[in-house]
Amino acid sequence: MAQALRTGAVQSERKYAAGMNSSAHSGANVNARKLEETEETRHASSGKALGKAIMQARTAKKMTQKQLATAINEKPQVIGQYEQGSAIPNPQIISKLERQLNCRLPRPGKAPKAAGAAGGAKGKQTANQAQQKKGANLTRGGPAKRR
Repeated sequence: MAQALRTGAVQSERKYAAGMNSSAHSGANVNARKLEETEETRHASSGKALGKAIMQARTAKKMTQKQLATAINEKPQVIGQYEQGSAIPNPQIISKLERQLNCRLPRPGKAPKAAGAAGGAKGKQTANQAQQKKGANLTRGGPAKRR
């Protein structure tokens, strides 16, 4: 084999980082790319209107972001994200803020669905819903109540 290499009858290729104590995969992130945000992967943000309302109510109560955060058992960064409008809206946190600040905050709306996805049953009631509105005591599944 060595003689064949010397004469040039056989060619050899050197592997990348061969004989070194590093993996070929641990390079300087050669193939790493940032994922582009599309409509499918983008999260809903809380919006500027909610952030402005939180900031106005908080300053009216003369509270800092840290004081408000400790009052609702959240981190100060969460309050900052909501005020910037970059937070993913969480209805539980928004209701905690409403209780602490004693004001109604604008809720971010849901993303609109495709036009064909909405069913034509809007405004129609099923028989079960009509009975529940009348005040009938219906049990939801399971055995009947024992008396």
